[in-house]
Amino acid sequence: MTTRSEPSGWEAYYRVVRRIPRGKVATYAQVALLAGRPRAARHVGFALAALRGSGRRVPWQRVLGKRSATSAGISILDPMGAAVQRDLLEREGVRVDERGRVSLAEHGWRPRRR
Repeated sequence: MTTRSEPSGWEAYYRVVRRIPRGKVATYAQVALLAGRPRAARHVGFALAALRGSGRRVPWQRVLGKRSATSAGISILDPMGAAVQRDLLEREGVRVDERGRVSLAEHGWRPRRR
């Protein structure tokens, strides 16, 4: 379901994000790669930000910015938005450290190949 103001391709990102199970996280780059657009991590961020107020059921909170080979972190600069994302993740059982980082070894999503 694409709206007029939604750029083409965003639905592919939303389909990938809907596959991320509770208690798991993925990075923006991982979502882009799985959607068939390997260099479009920034576009994933734009697509998820556009969900605000849309009423669409996409678990946006499960997508984080990669910080290192072993961790990802909350990338929302707005303190209120970052707190909402942290709260939603913690309610799903994701451990977020004091710097807003999540262990990919513990909570990283490893999808089955399709």
